[in-house]
Amino acid sequence: MSGFFRSFKFKIILGVLALLLGVVLYAVTRGGSTTWLSQGFGVVFNPVRQAFTAVSDRIEQGVDTILNAQEYYNENQELRAQIGSLNSQLVDYENTKEELAELRKFLGIKEEHPDFVHSAPCHLISYVTNDPYGAFVIDRGREDGISVNDPVMTGEGLVGVITEVADTYATVRTILSPDLSIGAVCNRTKDTGIVEGNLRYAADGKTKMIYMDKTMTMQQGDLVITAGSSGLFPRGCVIGNVAETGMEESGLSAYAVIQPAVNLERITSVVVILDFNGKGANYDN
Repeated sequence: MSGFFRSFKFKIILGVLALLLGVVLYAVTRGGSTTWLSQGFGVVFNPVRQAFTAVSDRIEQGVDTILNAQEYYNENQELRAQIGSLNSQLVDYENTKEELAELRKFLGIKEEHPDFVHSAPCHLISYVTNDPYGAFVIDRGREDGISVNDPVMTGEGLVGVITEVADTYATVRTILSPDLSIGAVCNRTKDTGIVEGNLRYAADGKTKMIYMDKTMTMQQGDLVITAGSSGLFPRGCVIGNVAETGMEESGLSAYAVIQPAVNLERITSVVVILDFNGKGANYDN
């Protein structure tokens, strides 16, 4: 170690320090004014000073992070909890808004048919596999008062009927199915018939009104509604509009192709009609 103090390197360091001290003293004697020498010194050493300051700030930040790590962690957790709470509130808000929109949509059913007792809105869970007539499953069942043969509707019109019921879900057969027969009447002409689906028309999302008198006068665009003659469906529910008319091959009766009022491929929610005036009655008898 003593060899270092006698070395040429140490002498250079002392010389530099002496020079620096001289510059400082000279600046003081000049009343604090800056000389060309001090300016040159500043040009050389300012970058070093700035680098040192930056390193010092980073070290300070690192030490602060280490010393206050628990506090920062707690703050982070609190912020995460607040974000989670806000996200939950946003989800609740969106769900509430969606439910209100559905209730408004179904409000028209109650206004047009005050005798109806219907379920809360039911959401579509899934379509029945390999059913070409669009049967689907809803998220309400026996616990909600739903029974087999209860009609199913949306605000636009008739969808179908309940065919199977479990405690918390049920299966809906649509009006496109040939296994469902609905007494129907043309709202304008009062021509009557039976709406009964078949595979040919179901592929295009349509159904067929059959057993009509060959003198019927229905035209394209006419509105078809339920006749309410069997007691299975209420009277006056919208089924759809006439897309075309024709005569059966036998020539003994006419038919009409019906475009359902409800787009059965885009259903997201329905209501089930639990009770109505005339339920179970058969007006044909």
